[in-house]
Amino acid sequence: MGDAFIRHIELLGYEKRFFPSQHYVYMFLVKWNDLSEKVVYRRFTEIYEFHKVLKEMFPIESGDINIENRIIPHLPAPKWFDGQRSTENRQGTLAEYCYALVNLPHKISRCLHVVSFFKVRHDDMNPVTDSQIKKPEVFLLPKDSKQNLTDITGPIVLQTYRAIADYEKSSTSEMALKAGDMVDVVEKSENGWWFCQLKNKRGWVPAAYLEPMDGPDESEEQEPNYAGESYVVQKSYTAVEEDELTLKEGDTIEVIHKLLDGWWVIRKDETTGYYPSMYLQKAGEVNSVKRELRNRRAPPRRSTIRNAKSIHKQGRKQISQETYRRNSKKYIQSQWNMQGNPKNKANVIIEKNEPQENKAKAQPAVPPRPSKDLILNRCTERTRRKIL
Repeated sequence: MGDAFIRHIELLGYEKRFFPSQHYVYMFLVKWNDLSEKVVYRRFTEIYEFHKVLKEMFPIESGDINIENRIIPHLPAPKWFDGQRSTENRQGTLAEYCYALVNLPHKISRCLHVVSFFKVRHDDMNPVTDSQIKKPEVFLLPKDSKQNLTDITGPIVLQTYRAIADYEKSSTSEMALKAGDMVDVVEKSENGWWFCQLKNKRGWVPAAYLEPMDGPDESEEQEPNYAGESYVVQKSYTAVEEDELTLKEGDTIEVIHKLLDGWWVIRKDETTGYYPSMYLQKAGEVNSVKRELRNRRAPPRRSTIRNAKSIHKQGRKQISQETYRRNSKKYIQSQWNMQGNPKNKANVIIEKNEPQENKAKAQPAVPPRPSKDLILNRCTERTRRKIL
């Protein structure tokens, strides 16, 4: 295999740390050419020093000789005092800088200076623990922050989940778990793999092995959508369990229920079943991950985990495939009736009500008109004047 290089750098957010003194570090998810993914932490002063050296190494591309030749992105210098507001406001600029950096010509983006700076350090693998004064405060950057930088989240503590069974990792980018381990979730991916940290370890963990502390996690899952969303299969899969579907690359299906473990309920014609979400792509979207799928596997399903030790007495509510099929059939039939046969639908309603309409309806009795003498004796003065 050739020299290591970086495929992608994503800014996750920043941490406010209190040891050895209060300071801020940015969190980056670095994706390498061997498909490994690592989280590294860097102060902005470090990043700016890295940027200055990079400009010196490539004076033409940095515009020092001719400003029109500059392709290395700009990066503002650190302020005299970098507080939380400046750290937060700088996230958009820093995210764009990393994106531009990775997309520079290979002689720059894959040079030793760039590769060395983003390699995992000892401090990255041994973050500050709870025993050291105060736990860091984590500020995550929203997924759509490029479109709306004002929506950056406030201070939050990462969600803590508990492992319900032992899990042995199968790649260097994953993290092994023991039943009862408490992990902090950094990122939740729809494909069923969550990026977690446990003391001095970090890595991807199947969401199926984790449960929240406050109760079953069905509240986090979306409700079934029997209208369905159109998706295209990006990788073939042969069913292993009876409730799964076998599909080929290029098939078009409808997703009717997105589940946290990355196994979505899909509909193909009138058949429903589970399928790995990481092998699906929304119809109409540009394919950007197809090559990576060949070297990745689907996460384990929640139903296949043996000896799960949940702390909750009440288990998760599970919907059977028969229920999915029945509700899908009802939805499709109702849409067909409304759109395809409105006249027939009207006829059915008329025929249903016809026997009732043919029945003779009893007419209400009309009381007799009171006589003139009765009105004069019993009615008010105003009524009596009308007949006089």
